[in-house]
Amino acid sequence: MDIVHGLLVLAVVHTLAAASPGPDFVFVSQQTLANGKRTGLLCSLGIALGLSVHIAYSAFGLAAVVAHSAELLWWVRIVGGSYLIYLGMKGLRAKASAGQRIEGIQRPQQSTLRTIGAGFLCNALNPKAPIYFLSLFTLVLAPDMPLYQIAIFGLWIMFLQLCWFSFVVFILSIPSVNCRFQRAGHWIDRLLGGAMILLGIKVLMSKTS
Repeated sequence: MDIVHGLLVLAVVHTLAAASPGPDFVFVSQQTLANGKRTGLLCSLGIALGLSVHIAYSAFGLAAVVAHSAELLWWVRIVGGSYLIYLGMKGLRAKASAGQRIEGIQRPQQSTLRTIGAGFLCNALNPKAPIYFLSLFTLVLAPDMPLYQIAIFGLWIMFLQLCWFSFVVFILSIPSVNCRFQRAGHWIDRLLGGAMILLGIKVLMSKTS
């Protein structure tokens, strides 16, 4: 498959996958509503960077090994599901603030690296990723494909991921949209936190095969 055709295929498939509700979407939404546009964009960057882990092992054929190893999938599921529950518990502990949290009100800024790292781990520890990327790369990769072309495809996937979640952040940061959400700020934090916990439990309870 030539580069242009491969990029078009990946653009369609991965954009649809990124737009589907999942841990990344819940995490970015919660962080944007709780801490503002800057935090949401940094989380989006971390999630995009987290894809590099899946892209790297997929390019070297390890996705097939992980996807067909019950023991490895078990460990990935335990670690990934536990991390999702941890993130959800943080959301459940959200408390009502003294004032409404809207854009324009100064918020205490979180550490840039820590925020990016949280997004990175949210994506990198997704236990469903090995099977997804194995399927995705099967569409465009060939045994004799040069390394530079694999790198181009990988960077393209990361770019698509960053664009989608940046779009989500900007939508949630529109003052009229943001104000509606912030009227029930801590309840939304708790709702999204609960959703993250349910996703984590679903991962832990899912079958390996």
